[in-house]
Amino acid sequence: MSNTPSSVELLATDLQGPGVIACPNPKMTLWSGHPKVFIDVATTGEGKCPYCGTVYRLKAGEKLHSHH
Repeated sequence: MSNTPSSVELLATDLQGPGVIACPNPKMTLWSGHPKVFIDVATTGEGKCPYCGTVYRLKAGEKLHSHH
């Protein structure tokens, strides 16, 4: 198993609620590998899972509608 953290590019529509993403995400093969956490992506445009190190990054040019 690779220890290299993966990076996931997100669209604004992938985010839940106030600009967060759940990890592990359904596309992961080890989706039950750690407790489900919600990672804030809206604040800085990216967030990192404290458990597996996966980086979730908002795709360039994507706009969140919840912030003015």
